Amino acid sequence: MSRRRFRPTLRMRLTLVYGGLFLMAGMVLLGVTFLLVQQQLPGAGNMVQIKMSGQIKGSPKSTPGPDALPDGLADEPFLVSGSGQQINASDVPKYLEQQQRKLRTDALTSLLTQGGIALGIVGVASIALGWLIAGRVLAPLHRVTETARRIANARGADLSLHERIALEGGDDDVKELADTFDTMVERLDRSFEGQRRFVANASHELRTPLTLNRALVEVAMNRKTASADVKQLGETLLEINSRHERLINGLLLLARSENEVLERAEIDLADVVSHVVAQAADEARAAEVTLTENPAEAVTIGDPILLERLAQNLVENAIRHNHAGGFARVTSRVRPDGGVELEVANSGLTIPPYDIPGLFEPFRRLDDERLVTSKGAGLGLSIVRSVARAHGGEVVARPRSGGGLVVTVTLPAAYA
Repeated sequence: MSRRRFRPTLRMRLTLVYGGLFLMAGMVLLGVTFLLVQQQLPGAGNMVQIKMSGQIKGSPKSTPGPDALPDGLADEPFLVSGSGQQINASDVPKYLEQQQRKLRTDALTSLLTQGGIALGIVGVASIALGWLIAGRVLAPLHRVTETARRIANARGADLSLHERIALEGGDDDVKELADTFDTMVERLDRSFEGQRRFVANASHELRTPLTLNRALVEVAMNRKTASADVKQLGETLLEINSRHERLINGLLLLARSENEVLERAEIDLADVVSHVVAQAADEARAAEVTLTENPAEAVTIGDPILLERLAQNLVENAIRHNHAGGFARVTSRVRPDGGVELEVANSGLTIPPYDIPGLFEPFRRLDDERLVTSKGAGLGLSIVRSVARAHGGEVVARPRSGGGLVVTVTLPAAYA
């Protein structure tokens, strides 16, 4: 597993820029001050020249008495330093030069040391102040980012696209960005809402004529005078009508599953697996497919009808896209990371990996069949993906070794 590369935030970068510029300016100021003070202090060429002439008598107030002087120095002039050191008159110029040089060095060293300490303290304070100011300046941008993240990670697009930033304040760049983002989300909301409303309304409007057609065909077939050709034609028309009904029901379910699931209840996927397998047992026997189940307790929260439809679609696909003598296995379990999953594996044709993403698109079939007598409408896996995402989960598929498919639906656990 590759380590995630560290990426400093914009607030951190701004703080470093503020602090770095301040420290650079402080260092330049300290360097200029050092040069100016160095020029003002007397240098080696400006040392005071002291010439000794005549006899210098020690003052009783500043020199000790003759009894305190070493032998041989009683009559020679001398100077007493602040520390009590006795300096011969001939060494006084050298001593003063040393003191002046020491004073110059101490002054420059003190300037650099104390100036550096002051610069460090003020630099830390400026970085902290820059961090606070950057946070204050970037707060509206963080609000835009958080809103965008909530919309992107929301479980249902219908609810999340209704959210707006609605940033208040002056007309600045961040306010313009927030308003542009709100306009974009509003247009997307209208587009998705109009699409879902059209699908739902069209599906409802188509149900009535299909029901009427079924009734008329059944009446014509059940007449005593109906010939064998009429009955055969009626059966074909009923099959076509049934397929159209499945298509409309699938569109309605797809439109519903794309919305946020507002009414949720605790559901054990093991119960869903057992119920769906029992319902599909007859179809599996007719297709000569061995249908088995491995239900383990896996409790999630969601809409029972939608989750049952999800499992039913997976099982129906596993049976219909199979071969005689094949198998289909349905499993529910708890994941190591705390989530729950529903897995359906089946035998069948070998599926290239690059064909798998297209199976989740509406009206896509594995064998690209477009026969009107087809049992499916091409919406099975599309509905599975929509239902899973509406419940905060995800669905993935992979080719099975030896042919067939393994579809895994991951959902949040109820007690996570």
